[in-house]
Amino acid sequence: MNRRKTRSLKLLELMIITAAATAISSIAMAECDWSIIWHDEFDGPAGQLPDPTRWAFDIGTNWGNNQLEYDTDRAVNASLDGEGHLLITAREEQYQGCQYTSARIVTRDLFEPTGGRFEARLQLPTGQGFWPAFWLLGADVYDIGWPQCGEIDIMENLGQQPHLIYTTVHGPGYSGGGGVGLSWELPQGGLVTDFHIYAVEWTAVSIIWLVDGIEVFSVTPGDLPGDWVFDHPFYLILNLAVGGNWPGPPNQDTIFPQSVVVDWVRVYEEIR
Repeated sequence: MNRRKTRSLKLLELMIITAAATAISSIAMAECDWSIIWHDEFDGPAGQLPDPTRWAFDIGTNWGNNQLEYDTDRAVNASLDGEGHLLITAREEQYQGCQYTSARIVTRDLFEPTGGRFEARLQLPTGQGFWPAFWLLGADVYDIGWPQCGEIDIMENLGQQPHLIYTTVHGPGYSGGGGVGLSWELPQGGLVTDFHIYAVEWTAVSIIWLVDGIEVFSVTPGDLPGDWVFDHPFYLILNLAVGGNWPGPPNQDTIFPQSVVVDWVRVYEEIR
C-alpha cells in the first residue's frame, strides 16, 4: 500500500473517530438540555378524575370540526384506571343530543408554557371514526382566534390508520388542510395500539417532532408560508374525538367503548 493511500486511510479513520465523538458529545448534551418542570404520572385509585390542579375539561361538541361526540367531565369518559394510567374513553350513547361521548382535557389557565419539550406515552384505539390527539393550542385563542393563536399537533391519528401518525403546525396562512406537517409510518410494522412516546421540542427557532426518540419532522420560521406565531404561551390538550371532517363517522365495524391510554405526560424547559 503506498504512502498516499495510507495517509488517506488514516485521515478517514480520524474523521470517523472525530464524527463519532462529536455525535456522542451531542447526544450527551441533548440529554442535559432539558429540565423537567411539570408532569402527571396518573397515580391514584380507579375511577378518580384527572388531577384538577393540572387538568380542566373542555365540555361540548363540534369544536369547529363537525365532531360527533359530546365531550364531558364524567369519570366514565376520563378517569384513572388504578394502575398508573388515565383512560380517555369514547362511548356510543345518547347524550346532550349526540350519539357518542368522550373527553377533552386541557391545561388552560393552569399551565401555559412558552416553549419546551412536551412528551406523552400513549396507547391509541383503532377503528373507523376515532381521532385521538395530543396537541398544544395558543393560550390567546379566545382573544385573537384560530389560527392566529397557533397550534402544534404533537400527534394525531385516524383510527382506520393504525400504522400512521400525523405531525402538524397551524397558523395564519397555513391552517386546516393547509397546515404544515407530515404523516409518518411507525417502523417495522409498529401499531399505535402499542405504547409509544410522542414528543416535540419547541424553541424560539424550531419545532422538532420525535416518536420513541426518533426525529420524524421539524419546522423553522423559514419553512412556513405565514408568520411564526410560536412565541407566546400555549396549553396542552389530550382528547379522543369521534367522527368529524377528517376521519369521517364510525361504521358498523367500529367497536365501542375504546380509550386512549395515557401512561404519563411530562414537560421540560430548555436549560440555557
